[in-house]
Amino acid sequence: MAVAQQRALMAELAQESAVLHRLASQRADQHDAHLTALSAIAVASDDQRQALFLDVAATITRFYPRIDEIGLVPLDAQARPLGTVPPGPALADQIRAAARASGGEIALLPHPDRPDHYVMVKRSPNSDAARYGLMLGIDAARLLDEAGAFWDRPGVGLALSLPDGPTLFRKGATVEGAQFSKGLGSISQPLRLDTGMVIGWADLFPPLRTGLILLAAGLAWLGGLSALRQRARARQAMEQARLSALESRLAHASRVNALGEMASGLTHELTQPLTAILAQAQAGRRLLARGDAAALAPVLDDTVTQARRASAILERFRNWSRPQQAPGSAFDLRDALRNVEALLARQAASQGLHLVLDLPGQPVPVLADPVEMEQVVFNLLRNAIEATAGMGREGRAALHLRRQAGTAVLEVSDNGPGVPPDLRARLFTPFTTTRTDGTGLGLALSQRLVERAGGEIALVEDGAGATFRVVLPLNQTGPEDRR
Repeated sequence: MAVAQQRALMAELAQESAVLHRLASQRADQHDAHLTALSAIAVASDDQRQALFLDVAATITRFYPRIDEIGLVPLDAQARPLGTVPPGPALADQIRAAARASGGEIALLPHPDRPDHYVMVKRSPNSDAARYGLMLGIDAARLLDEAGAFWDRPGVGLALSLPDGPTLFRKGATVEGAQFSKGLGSISQPLRLDTGMVIGWADLFPPLRTGLILLAAGLAWLGGLSALRQRARARQAMEQARLSALESRLAHASRVNALGEMASGLTHELTQPLTAILAQAQAGRRLLARGDAAALAPVLDDTVTQARRASAILERFRNWSRPQQAPGSAFDLRDALRNVEALLARQAASQGLHLVLDLPGQPVPVLADPVEMEQVVFNLLRNAIEATAGMGREGRAALHLRRQAGTAVLEVSDNGPGVPPDLRARLFTPFTTTRTDGTGLGLALSQRLVERAGGEIALVEDGAGATFRVVLPLNQTGPEDRR
């Protein structure tokens, strides 16, 4: 915008300068005609007083205000000069000298008494037999009047000078290095016209235009930024879709691998009770063949026990692998902990174990299946009780429940031997257990149930024993919303 504005200003300066130059040149040409006419009148008149000459001169000065002085100076120094304003002695001497030195051309002189004026001198008649020196005194400022409003602007300047001589007239700002300089088109008055313009920041950046351009640029920038953001969101959505597809493939591969591991583990776990059932059945047949009915009863009892163990393994596997259910109901998690504590209190008392139940005074509402949460707490607390078996009164299992930053935090801890380091990475993998009679599905099922409720379960490695932390989101919906 600044470059375009500068070019526009320089083009306007060149155009206005050309108009002013043409106007001044036309006016200067008129002076030659006036000199020719006045010279003819002066030579033709026999009147010593030159009354006709003076009348014509008065008329010229009246109609052409820039010509404010016309004089007729006899080359005879003894004769008296005539004119609208008779020239003084000094000026008369200069006019005589210029007329005598003229070879027919018009002489230009700076006015000795008036700084902004110049004098045109012509011999009359224009021959070696000249008798007069004819002069016109011209106001240089009025030569350039009616130039137009452009030359009244701040920062615009012009000057009119004699050829290779002093400056006659200056207007406006002082411009270092004229941007337009040209002599007038008059042969007799090749005065030099110099113009220029000082271009400031206000000229390069007009407030209204600058404001509009900045507004347009700002809107364009906002539009471009919005388009870029939209494009970025589109790319992000595409990338998210790609990652989701990749995640789905990885999850599928993980499920396939886990299914293979579960099948292997399930086979391993079921092999023991099934082998035991087979052995007991064969032993029962032998005892029945011998007629030993008394020894048959314990064998059948062991067979029932192993069958129930196999059924429990299958039931836990079915619970772990069943699909997501509908959202549960809102309930106070403290009630689930109290129910589990009541169920396992007799087992803890039989071991002489100290069981701690630390509950907050305010309700801890969560949105889940109450039975499933009781199953999670039951699994964790039973594992803690079994981990401290044999420790007697030194054993300790604790349930700590608290509210923290919009969540319910439950910690189940014990002071038993803890979890071996080699099992911690796959602790929640099905069929991973430290007990010889364990199925390895308790923690895997607990993780499944907690995640189904939107929570997390993890092993906290911060000291002796084992501490499992369950974090569930609090139910923020009031009773009216639940209805």
